[in-house]
Amino acid sequence: MAENAGGGNGGADQGQQAAGVVFRVAAQYIKDLSFENPNVLKMMDGPGDSPNLEIGINVTADAVKDDFYESAIELKAHATSKAGTIYDLECVYGGLFEVKNVPQNQLEPFLLINCPAMLFPFVRRLVADLTRESGYPPLALDPVDFGALYLSQKQQQQGGAIANI
Repeated sequence: MAENAGGGNGGADQGQQAAGVVFRVAAQYIKDLSFENPNVLKMMDGPGDSPNLEIGINVTADAVKDDFYESAIELKAHATSKAGTIYDLECVYGGLFEVKNVPQNQLEPFLLINCPAMLFPFVRRLVADLTRESGYPPLALDPVDFGALYLSQKQQQQGGAIANI
């Protein structure tokens, strides 16, 4: 982080630096990963016409210790065809973030929107590599609007109507 270059009143500058937001990615990692390829012998001739793909994404965040938080993307992908299940993929990809001086009312959205947005390119690559290495075309996930996902989750928690975004 850049520090403020201050003038002569060091006390005021130190107060501004102490109140500045600190954000750092301490680690990122695969927390859980499962890939099942149950009908590989049936798929030798190809998955057939129009495979069906269901994808679900959820995000979570938890306090770990002083100023450290874990944010995680939970992804499930289930591909089927007339021949049966093509593959089942479940992945939890997490990041450990150091976050200081973020107002309490902004911390939850920061952890559930900004942090997953930084992790998502790594999840996308992992999923594409895994499906490709399993003998299928790479699953290229579309970008995710984590802001809209957050709002949708908040509306569900409050019992409100879910807006189609």
